[in-house]
Amino acid sequence: MKPDWDKLMGEFAGSATQLVADVDCTADGKSLCETVGVRGYPSIKWGDPSDLQDYQGGRDFDALKKFADENLKPVCSPKNLDLCDDEKKAQISKYQSMSDEDLAASIAAEEKKLDDAEAEFKAEVQKLQDKYSSLSTEKDEKIAAVKAAGLGLMKAVKNSKPAAGSDEL
Repeated sequence: MKPDWDKLMGEFAGSATQLVADVDCTADGKSLCETVGVRGYPSIKWGDPSDLQDYQGGRDFDALKKFADENLKPVCSPKNLDLCDDEKKAQISKYQSMSDEDLAASIAAEEKKLDDAEAEFKAEVQKLQDKYSSLSTEKDEKIAAVKAAGLGLMKAVKNSKPAAGSDEL
């Protein structure tokens, strides 16, 4: 993916409204990656710098370029109100009128919902993993019991018998 990403960065180099860049999350960019929620590598984020979203598309140059051409453009935000519909403008106005403390509390409450959703997902996946392990162990025990009961020996005896209608004496 790196060569395709580097090529894409070259395509958008010098753009006044679009940025395609990379950040080393294991070195100097670690704090930035933590801030925007990078959890694995490589991760691709896109959108408003204060509200980056996870990219879910293809990782080859053509898919990346198509997505960038269609999506990397100025979007509705407090700095680009002219791009907002009336509903988004009203939402922005509501948030701008909140005190810093109330806005921080609202952000924390919404982020907690995200954290709770992630925790619930992980717990449910762990339950599935535990069930899978249990079923796998149960299956292995049943297979071992069938084999121990003589399945292999039965097959060996069957294969050692002369075929029906054989001329052997």
